[in-house]
Formats: sequence, C-alpha cells, structure tokens
Amino acid sequence: MKIKEVSCKTALSKSLLPGLDYSLNPYYGCQHGCVYCYAPNVLKIDRRNWGGFVNVRRNIPKVLSKEIRRKKRGIVGISTVTDPYQPLEKKFKLTRYCLQELLKYDFPICVQTKSDLVLRDIDLISKFSDAEVGLTVTTLDDGERKLLEPGSSSIKSRLLALKKLGDAGIRTYVFFGPIYPTIEMRDVPKIVRVFADCDVDYVMVDKFHFKKGVWDGIKNALARHPEMKNVFYKRFFVDRRYYTRVFHMVEEECRKNNIGFEKAF
Repeated sequence: MKIKEVSCKTALSKSLLPGLDYSLNPYYGCQHGCVYCYAPNVLKIDRRNWGGFVNVRRNIPKVLSKEIRRKKRGIVGISTVTDPYQPLEKKFKLTRYCLQELLKYDFPICVQTKSDLVLRDIDLISKFSDAEVGLTVTTLDDGERKLLEPGSSSIKSRLLALKKLGDAGIRTYVFFGPIYPTIEMRDVPKIVRVFADCDVDYVMVDKFHFKKGVWDGIKNALARHPEMKNVFYKRFFVDRRYYTRVFHMVEEECRKNNIGFEKAF
C-alpha cells in the first residue's frame, strides 16, 4: 500500500449524483479495494492499481473552512469516490475535521461508508440539523464480502453501526448494493428483516454496473471460487431479469417492515 500526503486546491466539488449538491473526498484512492468500484472509471485511473494506493489530502479541512464561507448551502455527500472512513481515517482524521467545519455552517450531510469507524463521529453527526448515514451492505455472507471487498469492515460490524447510529437519533439507511447475485429470492425476506432490526429509515438498492474492467476484476477475484463465479456470470449475462425480481421483492419486504425503499441512480 502506497500512502502519499498531498495538498488540494479545492474541497467541495459539484456532485452529479441525485440528491447531492456537493461531494467531499478527503482521500484519493481507497484501502477497501472493492473490485467492482466505479471510482477508478470516474477518476480515469488503472483499475488494477485500485486498493494499492491512497493520497491523503492533508490540507482539505483548512481549504474547506475557507471555501464553505462563500458556498451556497447544499447537501454534501461524504464521500463519492472514496470511503471517508477507510482505515487511514483513524490516523489522519480528515473526515472528522471536515465534519467540524461543515457543522459550523450546518450544511446538510449524507455520509456513506462500509466502515464502523463512523461511530467515532456520532458526537458530531448528531449535532447537524440535517444528516443521514448509510452503510453499504452487499451480502450477509462475510466470506463472500472478503473476496470482493477485501479491505472493508465485516458485515456484522456495519449492521451494528447502523443500530447504534439510529439509537443516537441519526437518520440511517442501508445501501443494499451492488447486490451479490448469489442472493436467492428466498433469502430476501430474512435480509430485509435484518435491516429492519437495525431500525433503518430506508433501503436503497443497486446492481452491478459494468464499467470497463469491472467484470475482469470480479473474474480474477473469484478465480478460486468457480461456483460463485458461474452464478455471477449467469445472473449478469444470461438471466437478465434477476435484478428486476430482486428489487421488486426487496421493495415488497420493505413495505411489510415499514421501511422506505429507493432505487439508486
């Protein structure tokens, strides 16, 4: 892992994602190394290097403190092309320092992460008048998670984090995506009940998006797991209605459990 400390000129960039006005990315690169991540395509970098480097934007809190004074108030997505709570955040605390700056002007925030390190900042997040935190969950099988999201937190720790955030009065959601195609229809009711037990406000679903190199990365990661790879292939390229059926069933189960439901993008 190559770690490099760098300076940035801007902190907030205009977001093209629905529901967000700005994006804030304290890090360039991500230790989680998820093989399907869309960030390498957005950043136009070699996907094969993803997960092997992180540039730490050491001055981003200071840049943000100056920038925010002249910005129109809007929803800030934390983060959109990195994970704001990847392991390095424990040392550098850039996300925390940026939250402190955003709180001074009470900018609405939407945090999305795969890490329970977000619990460290409950004291700050709970003070925002408009804040929500989402934890990404792609499967309940932690063995499968390790194959495609090698540097990320366990599924159990993410679910526990959601419960604790909700208990602190923070609006929460599960980003259920990209849904692993190893999930069968019969699994969906149980999965949604698990989310309901975390007292989340809503579930957002998404499928795999095959940007350049994504399928190659998945194939390589699953090379020693041919059965899983075959299931992925079948439901990506043969059973074209798989995600339509899964999304519909998740929506139905969310309704039964009084949880909101949304589709991503």
